[in-house]
Amino acid sequence: MSLLTSLTLAVATVVPLDGGHVDRSSGLMPPGASTTANTAANAFELESASYEAALFAWQQGLDALDEAAKRAPEAGAVDGPGLALLASKVLTCELEGPGYVNRGVVLIRDGLIEEVGRQGEVEIPEDYEVVDCGQNWLMPGMVDLHAHIADEDQFSAVNDAVLLSNPGLRVSAAIIPGNRRMRAALASGITTLLFIPGSATTIGGQGALVKTAPGTMSKRMVKDSAALKVAQYGNPDRWGPRVGKSYLYQGLRRSLAVGQAYADAWREFEEGTGPEPAVDPDLEIYRGMFEGTVPVAIHTQWVQVVTASIDIMRRQFQLNIFIDHGTFDSWRVAAYAWEHGVNAIIGPRVVSMPVRHMIDWSGDNPERVQGSAAGFWEEGHRMIGFNTDSPNVPQDEFPLQAALAVRHGFPDDKLQTVRGLTIIPAITIGLGDRLGSLEAGKDADVVVLSGHPADPRTKVREVWVDGVKSFDEDVKKRAPESRSPK
Repeated sequence: MSLLTSLTLAVATVVPLDGGHVDRSSGLMPPGASTTANTAANAFELESASYEAALFAWQQGLDALDEAAKRAPEAGAVDGPGLALLASKVLTCELEGPGYVNRGVVLIRDGLIEEVGRQGEVEIPEDYEVVDCGQNWLMPGMVDLHAHIADEDQFSAVNDAVLLSNPGLRVSAAIIPGNRRMRAALASGITTLLFIPGSATTIGGQGALVKTAPGTMSKRMVKDSAALKVAQYGNPDRWGPRVGKSYLYQGLRRSLAVGQAYADAWREFEEGTGPEPAVDPDLEIYRGMFEGTVPVAIHTQWVQVVTASIDIMRRQFQLNIFIDHGTFDSWRVAAYAWEHGVNAIIGPRVVSMPVRHMIDWSGDNPERVQGSAAGFWEEGHRMIGFNTDSPNVPQDEFPLQAALAVRHGFPDDKLQTVRGLTIIPAITIGLGDRLGSLEAGKDADVVVLSGHPADPRTKVREVWVDGVKSFDEDVKKRAPESRSPK
């Protein structure tokens, strides 16, 4: 029974719907009531109290219905009406094809993209809410695969360094959905982050893919245990008694060999060719890794350690890995990475600089300012994305990484920068079927902006996450952050 029906019946018990009524001017009761003075007075008092209570309940019910209407799903959200966004240009960002539509329209329903096309060619249902974004552009929500900002303290929460290898640790335990730094990311058009451990140890733990809009964990978690974080030199060598490359590499091989044996044992059990192994929470992540469903995000930046990362994890153990820095002189092995199917998510140090009379950290010492992304492209690599390593570079400067790449030689004649902020990282993390482009069936993560996202002059106007408007530059009040673990 609906709230409105219940309230109507409650009032009807006092104010009969068949025409009977209370004559309050005379104090007379409806026909059939006692005619004695005392009984009439008592009955009137009781009835009057009931009448006032019913009216009060009725008003409360109307208030509740009004509040429920305010909380009703908005257009584009799950269970809400449809939404049509119109714009002068829509950057669709699919991996192949032109990647844009002029005078475009994006239809959204139930938190998903329903259709994308040219205005006048896409039929907009009559019951859809239409938002005309004028001369602004639309693009998919951006995806950053190297971030440390989903908590409030990167050093204590994501750099547990008791052991050199920590495959069982999950950074999802530290996530605070919608915290201040994630809201800044949202306001910059970044809708999805790979929140990963720091690089204090060789194997730092498991990263989580999370949406940046405020909300509960259950709503904002895209995928827990979305990647394993591995760090190669430059940071984990500071662990304990200060280990060197030889021990780091040998320790990594040993850990991966143990994980492979565990994954093989479970595969044999599931195929009916071996006994059931004991569950080891520290090793469970390896099952997904050796099945190819969980990639490895590698903090690797110099040419020697990038080569070692590919040799150990890709060639020896056949794991799905991606470069999650690729800075300094690592562009020199870009062709090697491309040959072995290793994507490059580059940043935040976007150039290799000439060094004179100083320590040459990279061993490169080019004669020019060498752009990192440009170097990868010039060497034939074609799956190039960007990252910030936030907060080391502020999360809102994610599009600036693409702008700096272009400044130092990276091409953008086919929207390479925009794809490097969207579909390429989405594919790299294994969710290209859900994120990273404006295509039917994908999450309705849509950014309204004033122009090209890699142009530093561009402003983000509005952001929709899962079909819900989550940021509006004209609204100063931000949604309250949630600290709920559920």
